[in-house]
Amino acid sequence: MTTSDITRETRLEEIGERPGFLKLALNLARRQPLGLVGAAIVLSMLLVSAFAPLIAPYDPIDINFENMLIPPGPDYLLGTDQFGRDILSRLIYGAQTALFVGFTASFAGSSIGLVFGVTSAYLGGKFDLIFQRVIDIMQAFPLIVLALVIVSIFGSTVQNVIIAITIPFIPDCARVVRANALAIREIPYIDAARANGFSNTRIVLRHMVPNVMAPYLIMITTFAGHAILLEASLSYLGLGVQEPTPAWGLMLQGGAEEYAESAPWVAIFPGIAISLAVFGFNMFGDAVRDVLDPKLRAQ
Repeated sequence: MTTSDITRETRLEEIGERPGFLKLALNLARRQPLGLVGAAIVLSMLLVSAFAPLIAPYDPIDINFENMLIPPGPDYLLGTDQFGRDILSRLIYGAQTALFVGFTASFAGSSIGLVFGVTSAYLGGKFDLIFQRVIDIMQAFPLIVLALVIVSIFGSTVQNVIIAITIPFIPDCARVVRANALAIREIPYIDAARANGFSNTRIVLRHMVPNVMAPYLIMITTFAGHAILLEASLSYLGLGVQEPTPAWGLMLQGGAEEYAESAPWVAIFPGIAISLAVFGFNMFGDAVRDVLDPKLRAQ
């Protein structure tokens, strides 16, 4: 046997000893069981919303007054609402609204906060001082109050709801990112980039932003659950998505009080959907934080 053959066999043995994808997934499942549950819920929502036309048994906006408030049964698995619409179909299509608003608002708010936070930390001085005071003013208002004000001013369309949810996320992400960027600004390679004549934009985008991606990704996953809950809250108050668009908060508004005793399924199933979605994103966000945070990963 030649030396090359021995080397080849040694490499094959080393590759065989490396843990495969399934083993890594099992190890991660043992370390982060709730994170795995959250990921499964998020993935299920994505699949349901993507294949909604194939999964939904009925048209979610088809009104049939002859089938009003039918309890769950073989024809309507989750029953019908006060307009005779199938609740299961509306829940399935409501997942599209929840995910669209949740992902769009969390991504936009986190991205804008990322840029502002890194820029504020890098420039410092009066810019950082003024920016932090603006952040303090924005954080003085609760999320739901600030979102209510914005929707009340601009109107309750899907686009305005996304804007109303995005704006309160910006200061939270900006403050977290700024705290990480302040430490990165003092690292010698930033001084070396300045000495080489790199522009401020290049230093921020190429040398600072990539090093604060961990908190940025954590913010996106965490904010997605909050955005879904905020959208449901605005819809429940009549300031979010409007009829006949399927939305979980809107479904909850239609049956939470009037049909609490006579037809409780009208409000129970949308409430369960909202709770599961928020729980799934929160658990998945916690798992992402544990994996990406160096301190927690070391522990």
